[in-house]
Amino acid sequence: MNTFKLLRIYTAENAYSGTTKVFQLICERAREQQIAGATVLDARLGFGRNAHLRRRHILEDERSVVIEIIDADTKLRAFVTSLSDITGIALVTLEAVEVLREGDL
Repeated sequence: MNTFKLLRIYTAENAYSGTTKVFQLICERAREQQIAGATVLDARLGFGRNAHLRRRHILEDERSVVIEIIDADTKLRAFVTSLSDITGIALVTLEAVEVLREGDL
């Protein structure tokens, strides 16, 4: 068993930084910085501080997206600092997690 940190980055499916979607850019940077792993999760429904409901519409993609990243505390804190140039990030959280099993995917 190993203790790591779980970083969660909240954004929107239709958020862009330049010409690249924010969630894609964050995952690409995580991979470049050799972060242990990242997963992008689509939310069915969500809202933030402004209480605007985000959901998938027929003609547009407006869902909330959560990027979960697991690694060591110091590595994740440095990674968050490296994202300062990316617009469209709503919230970033960090919490302790205990990894019970690691597999290869």
